Amino acid sequence: MHYLIVSYSHKNTDIATRERLAFDNGVRSESFLRELVANKFINEGILLSTCNRVEFILSVKEAHKAGDFLMEKLSEYSKIPKEELSERADVYEDTGAIHHLFCVCSSLDSLVVGETQIAGQLKSAFKFAYDGGFCSQKLSRAMHFAFKCAASVRNCTEISKNPVSVASASVSKAKDILGDLGGDTAIVVGLGEMSQLTIKHLTALGCNVILVNRDKAKAEAFAKEFGGMVSVEGFPRLGELLNHHKMLFSATGAPHTVISKDMVEPKSFRRYWFDLAVPRDIEAFESETIRIFAVDDLQEIVNKNLSLREEQAKRAYGIIGRFTQEFYKWLQSLSVDPIIKAMREQAKEAALKEITKAISKGYLPKECEKSVEKIIHNSFNTFLHHPTIKLKEISEEPQSDTVVEAVKLLFGIQEDGLMLDRYKCEYDTTSKEREE
Repeated sequence: MHYLIVSYSHKNTDIATRERLAFDNGVRSESFLRELVANKFINEGILLSTCNRVEFILSVKEAHKAGDFLMEKLSEYSKIPKEELSERADVYEDTGAIHHLFCVCSSLDSLVVGETQIAGQLKSAFKFAYDGGFCSQKLSRAMHFAFKCAASVRNCTEISKNPVSVASASVSKAKDILGDLGGDTAIVVGLGEMSQLTIKHLTALGCNVILVNRDKAKAEAFAKEFGGMVSVEGFPRLGELLNHHKMLFSATGAPHTVISKDMVEPKSFRRYWFDLAVPRDIEAFESETIRIFAVDDLQEIVNKNLSLREEQAKRAYGIIGRFTQEFYKWLQSLSVDPIIKAMREQAKEAALKEITKAISKGYLPKECEKSVEKIIHNSFNTFLHHPTIKLKEISEEPQSDTVVEAVKLLFGIQEDGLMLDRYKCEYDTTSKEREE
C-alpha cells in the first residue's frame, strides 16, 4: 500500500484552470470518487476542493498506475489535456504525501498561511468520502494524524494568532482603497463560511451589509447576530443592488457565474467587487468604473502575511516533520505479523520454562523432554490458530488499531508505551458524526 497525493493549487495552477478542476461535495464528487476507487490500483480516495486548491488524497497499490488513471479521468472531467494536467500537478508519494497532507491541514501550504478554514474543509472532505464508502482504514489513519498535527501547530506556535483569511484579506483590500468603511454599505452574496467571515470582518469595521441569499430564512437567522447591521434580500434583487452600492463580495459556491456583465448598468461612481469563489461567481469583463478582484489578486496582502509569520512557520515545519516520523512509527507498531510472532514466542518460552522446571523437580523424565515440547507446541498452535486468523482479518478493518493495541496490552507486547486511543479520531468513524 502507498499514499499518493496529486495537488493543483494556487502555487502551480491559475484560477481559470482551477475553476475547470473544481468539485463540490455533491453528485459530481461522489461520481468521480466512485470511479477512482473502482480502479484496481486505487484502494481509497478523498477529494479536497476549495477556492485555492483541488487535491486527490489516495491510498493505492501502485502509485504510477493509479496516478495515470487519475489523470485520464480528470482530463475527461475537466476537458483539459492529460499532458497539461500531468505537467501542472504536484505529486507526492508515501512520506512526501503524508508530510504534504500535514502541511495542508496545518495551513502552511495555504495562500494565506495560518488561516484556519482549511482544517475544517479537510474534515468535511474526509467525512464526505468516509460516509460514501470511498475511504477507510488507511486514509482514516492519515487524516486523524493530520488533524492532531494541525492542532499541535496551532497550540505550539502563534501562526494562527490574529489569522488572516481570504475573507479578511479582501476586506483589508477594500479598506486600503476606500479608507474608513464605517457607515458604508457592502453587498455580500451567499452564506457559506467565506461569506460569513466576510460579514464579520465588515461589521467589525462599522460597515453595514446587505446579505443576498437564496434561503432568506437562513440568512435572516444569521443576520440577527449583528444587531441591525446586516439586512437580508433575495436573489431577485441582486441586479438592482449591485448597481447602487460600491462594494460587493461574492462567495456562493455555485458551479456557474451568478453575476454577469448584462446585469451591470452604467454608473458614474466606481465599484469594487471581490470574487472569493472558485469557480468564480462574477463573469470576467472590462469596465472603467468596476474593478473585479479574484482570489489570486490578493497576493500583496498574502505576501505581507507570509513575512510576518515566517519564524512561526519554521517552528511549525519542525512539528510537522516530527509528526510525519511518528506517524510511520505508529503504522509500523500496528502491523499484526510481529504481534502474532510475539504471541507465539511467549507461548513457546512459557512452555519451555515449565518443562525445564518439571524435569528439575523430577516430575518429567529427561528423555521425554522433546516429545512433551512437541505436544505443548502443537497445543499452543491450536489454541492460537483462531486468534491469529481473526487478527489478520481485523487488520484490514477500520477498528483494527484499537483491537491491535488491546492485544498488545493483554500480552504485554508493547515496548514504547501504549498508544491506545492516543490518536482519537477527529471524525468518529463508528457513529459517523464529527466530534466538533
